[in-house]
This record gives sequence, C-alpha cells and structure tokens, in this order.
Amino acid sequence: MNYIGSKLKLSSWIKEQICNVAGSLGDKTFCDIFAGTGIVARSFKKDVKQVVANDLEHYSFVLNRNYIGNHKKIKNKEDYIKKLDNIKPVENGFIYQNYCLGGGSGRQYFSDTNGKKIDAIRVQIEKWLNSKEIDDDMYYFLLASLLESADKVANTASVYGAFLKHLKKSAKKELVLQPAFYEENDNDHFVFQKDANSLIREIKGDILYLDPPYNHRQYSANYHLLNTISLYKRFTPQGKTGLPKEYNRSNYCKRKEVKKTFEDLIKNADFKYIFLSYNNEGLMSKTDIKEIMQKYGEYDLALKEYQRFKANKTKKNTLKHDKTFEYLHILKK
Repeated sequence: MNYIGSKLKLSSWIKEQICNVAGSLGDKTFCDIFAGTGIVARSFKKDVKQVVANDLEHYSFVLNRNYIGNHKKIKNKEDYIKKLDNIKPVENGFIYQNYCLGGGSGRQYFSDTNGKKIDAIRVQIEKWLNSKEIDDDMYYFLLASLLESADKVANTASVYGAFLKHLKKSAKKELVLQPAFYEENDNDHFVFQKDANSLIREIKGDILYLDPPYNHRQYSANYHLLNTISLYKRFTPQGKTGLPKEYNRSNYCKRKEVKKTFEDLIKNADFKYIFLSYNNEGLMSKTDIKEIMQKYGEYDLALKEYQRFKANKTKKNTLKHDKTFEYLHILKK
C-alpha cells in the first residue's frame, strides 16, 4: 500500500540499528505505538517475544489486527476470498453512492464497477461476522484483504485527500480480491486502537519504536476513505472530497503542541530502549528532539538518506529534491 511516511524501504536499516543497540530480541517485547500499516512491527514479529502494535486510525487497526494479531492458521480463508471475489455487485452501497461518479456524488475515487464490488464485499463480510459464520481472526483477515485490494484500484495520487478527474490506468482495472497474508508463529501479540499518549501509560516493555506524524498532514483526512470502508457506517460526506464531518486530529501535526505532546510520551514510557523515526522536514528539529530525549537518559542518533515519498509521480509534478534524510533518534532510558 502506498503510504505517507511508509518505512518499507527503511525497515531493514531500522531493524539493524535497533538490534545494534538492544541486542538479542528473543526475550523482548517490541512496541510500535504509531504503527500505520505495520511495516516495522511486522519485521519484528517472528524475532521477539511479543509485539504490541497501536494506531488511532481504524484502517490501521484492521491491517495490524491481521498482520500482527493473527498468528495462527485460519482454516478455509482461501475459500472465503474466492467467494467474495466472485460476489454480485450492489448499487445501493455507501461507497458507490458517495465516491463513484455513477452514484451521482460527483466524486470519482473508484470506478463504478469497483465501487459496487467494494460495497458488496464489505456488506457480506459483516453478515458473516454477525451470523457467527466467521470469527474475529477471519473477519480482520478479510477486511485487511479488502482494504489493500481496494487501494490498488483507487483513483487517487496515492492519498485520499483528493481524487483524479479522470480514471487512471490502474483505477480502470477490475478489483481482484487478494489475500492479505500474515506470518504464523507461536506467540500472542496485542493490537490497540488508542491515542498513543494514553496507551503509553497502560503498557510497558523493552523496545519502544516511535514513528509519529512529522508534519501538518493529518492521516485521518489523507486516508479517510480507508476508514470509511473499514468502519462502514453511514454519514453525510462533506464537500468535494467527501470527508466525514469529524475525524481525528493529532497534536503531532500541530506546531504549537508537538513538543509538549512528544515529551509527555517520552516521560511516561516504561521502556528501556526508545527509537524515534523522524524526517528532517518535520515540525520538530533535531535539536528539539535531542533536548527532550536526553533529559531521560543516554541519547544517540543514526542517519539514513533515502528516496522521499511522492504522492504524484508524473514528470510535471516531480519534486525538486527527490531525496531526504531519515533520523533515528535513540534513547537508553
């Protein structure tokens, strides 16, 4: 899934740095408290005693509940994927009516065909859960599969803050429901959907990995349609982009609030090792972060140059500087 701030290309480097500092992982609890799509948490799942993954957004909870929370074999999951992929589309669904041109909303986040299929799949998954034909493990596996498959045919420039005027090539393809595979292992893991600064007061462990929003972009707004599909609760979409009237707004995206909020998190973290991924274009400077973290222990810093995320990769919109720096701030508390 294309995602702002995704650590897919950096995950192996991040893991290497964490191992260099924290040592052997087998007896440790690893917490990814701003997990997003769970890329970093997934890379530790088989190596640590336990993973704790958290994110305030519901679509993130769904993805992490599958990729992290599911760790045992789910029987017949391929059969359910096949049934859903061959489902009959519906025309009275919420996505088609509000986010496809044929529904009359003026919005074109999906083709009409794909919007109808998303609705039909989403409704059927809920029916199976309510009738107890499937359990929670299967439910989140199927929902994660739908989110990732729908994202592949979305008519956007990777984020859902706006849709494109004309259907791009990938959006014209018919949605094919692909299974969201997860790694099986013998350990139980925990997945939460809470505010990070609240959750930090309720948990403890060995390694805390932090990857908060670093600029003014609110994830709840940029990925609102994934929340809409995963929650599937009717509301009145607002304006041209179809946002819900209320959505999460993080203090980590507010210049006046970010430093105070970050220090509150560090102060209350009951973890030996804390690692913060942060972009050099973030609201907090390197100096800000160092001043806060070194109050609570031994501070260090690692640096990596990498290709920046581009929402629109057309030549006309190519950014002047296509590389940026990722800082990994390190605290032995």
